[in-house]
Amino acid sequence: MATTEAVKAKTLLGECSAEFLGTFILILFGVGVVAQVVAGGLGNHDSIAWAWGLGVTMGVYVAGRMTGAHLNPAVTIALAAFRGFSWKKVLPYSVAQFFGAFVAALVVRWNYTEALGKFDPGHTIKSQFVFSTLPGNGSTELGVHMWGGFRDQIIGTAILMLLILAIVDLRNTAPAANLAPLLIGLVVVGIGMAWGTNAGYAINPARDFGPRLASFITGYGGAFKDQFGEVYFWVPIVAPIIGALVGAGLYDLLVGRFLPIADEEEEPGRVPDEKTA
Repeated sequence: MATTEAVKAKTLLGECSAEFLGTFILILFGVGVVAQVVAGGLGNHDSIAWAWGLGVTMGVYVAGRMTGAHLNPAVTIALAAFRGFSWKKVLPYSVAQFFGAFVAALVVRWNYTEALGKFDPGHTIKSQFVFSTLPGNGSTELGVHMWGGFRDQIIGTAILMLLILAIVDLRNTAPAANLAPLLIGLVVVGIGMAWGTNAGYAINPARDFGPRLASFITGYGGAFKDQFGEVYFWVPIVAPIIGALVGAGLYDLLVGRFLPIADEEEEPGRVPDEKTA
């Protein structure tokens, strides 16, 4: 019994390590490219969207075999609610994801110290959205406030979760395992290009809160508020969770329940490998 528990603990540690590193890679690319565009003046919105998508792809390749590469607490919760993923693992996975995002953002903050200091010496809202999202990407002219961002994050994350389930569902037209990460990355590129105006497409509580906390402890005193002074940090945490549940529910309601049952079900939450694809 003791040996079995030790093996389980070791396995969970490995899974959390994979989630940490996969999310770390995701944020290195994602927050890094925003820092480069905003503070360095190199690139544009398209390069931001593509780098975020590539970050997702590479993060999934890093963690995919160990965990299926959730890299997102909203995805983890939706898989527990709709795919039988263990609820006992939801908190450890989420902590690992938040910590991976936090550490990666610290690396970006350190590496871009000079550029950020030159661009925004006071570390204000002007460069805060390098690390975390804001309604209207920090603009006061678009008229997007907290609840507009909340709505946007539900929709964006619902799209993400629905398409993830469609891509990895072996009963559907699932790609080979080595292509699934690329396609999921392209989903994020598409969301960035189509749904980036109202709230910066966080669509991931770890992606937003980890870097937000990192920026707060490194000089961004207003990191938890938006440009209107409203407490905003909770929006990219709560809304993506709701959105992921909505997206998973819609996929199962409209597609999943009508698909034929596979001869052999893959472990919940995992990306299919070559043996099962």
